[in-house]
Amino acid sequence: MDPGAAAPRPVNAVPPYGHVICCEKWRNSALVQSLRGGGVKILFENELGVADFHLPNRTKVLYVSESDMVAANSYKRKLVRFRNLCVWLQASSSFQQLVLVEQTVLSQQYFAAVQRFVSLDLGLALLPVGGQAEASQLVTQMILTEGRDNPFGRRPPCQILEPAVLAAVRQIPGVGRVKALALLQSFSSIWEICSASPEQLERVVGRAAATHIHDFFHTDSAAGS
Repeated sequence: MDPGAAAPRPVNAVPPYGHVICCEKWRNSALVQSLRGGGVKILFENELGVADFHLPNRTKVLYVSESDMVAANSYKRKLVRFRNLCVWLQASSSFQQLVLVEQTVLSQQYFAAVQRFVSLDLGLALLPVGGQAEASQLVTQMILTEGRDNPFGRRPPCQILEPAVLAAVRQIPGVGRVKALALLQSFSSIWEICSASPEQLERVVGRAAATHIHDFFHTDSAAGS
C-alpha cells in the first residue's frame, strides 16, 4: 500500500436479525463457537476497523481481554481509535458503541483503571464480562432480542431483503455478503447503488470497494454506448 494513501474506511454494515458480523480474527474463538451454539448466524469480515462485532441493533462492540489489559497501554490506543471511529459514525449514522471488558481474577487489579479510562475519559459504555462464554451470552441476548432490552441502542426498522436482490448485488466485483448487506441497508435498490457517487459509496464500504462498484456500473455503460 502507498504509505501516503489514506487508510481504507471500515465497512459500515448492519447485519439482519439473528446475525452478527465478526472481525475475521474471531473465527476460531470460543466466543464465536458459543454464539453459533446459541443459534446466532455468523458473518466474517476483515474490514471492520477496530470494532470486533456489529450487531443488528446498530451497536458496534469492542472486546478488551485480560491479556489486553496486562499488555498495558496498547489497549488504550485501541480504545481511543474505537472512540474516534464512533465520533465519525455518529456524525453520519445512528450507530451506538459498547465496550466489553473481561473482569477476571487476573485482570481485577487493572479493571478499575480501565473502567475510568473507558467511561470517564472516553465517554463510552462499558460492561464487565467474566470471559468469552459470558460475553457470548450477552451478545446473543442482544442479537436475538433485536435491542428491545438493550439500553445501548435503538431498535432499527425491520427490513426484509429479497434473496434475488442480495444475490444480484453480490455479483458486483469485490462485493461479498457483508458489503452487499451494507449497501442494501444504505441504498434501497440496485438503481440507487448504480446512481451513487464514489463518495456516497465510500461511506458505506470503504474507498477501494467504492471505486470497484462505481467503475463496474459506469465503465460498462460507457463502453457499450
